[in-house]
Amino acid sequence: MGLDEAQIQGFLATRDVVVLATVQADGAPLAMPMWFLHGSAALTMITVADTQKVRNLRRDPRVCVVAEAVGASGDVRGVTVQGSAEFLSDGSERRALVDHFHEKYRRLEQLWNGKAMPANRVMFRIVPSRVRSWGLG
Repeated sequence: MGLDEAQIQGFLATRDVVVLATVQADGAPLAMPMWFLHGSAALTMITVADTQKVRNLRRDPRVCVVAEAVGASGDVRGVTVQGSAEFLSDGSERRALVDHFHEKYRRLEQLWNGKAMPANRVMFRIVPSRVRSWGLG
């Protein structure tokens, strides 16, 4: 099972926030809510460069991401993605992804005072090694 499955792509398209878990130096998890983009091969995130989660990722790129929703009838649907984070350097791919972030998160331009990704931000993709879902079928 991968991110490219239609049910997983459809579910992720309904989510604005996922929870990213990174590994701290002492082995404890650090879980943080994150804005994200989803594609058939990876999830992409942007965050402030000087944060604990970025220090964790630079030391140990292993992550787990959880997206979940509870319907009106109490049905629970969700996806978990285990994988590794890879930081993206500036270039045409990263600039195109920034445009996609602006399309999804309209207030980003206001938060950044423009369209350009601020210098104090980093972008990383999560390449899945394991994807699980529940309640989507």
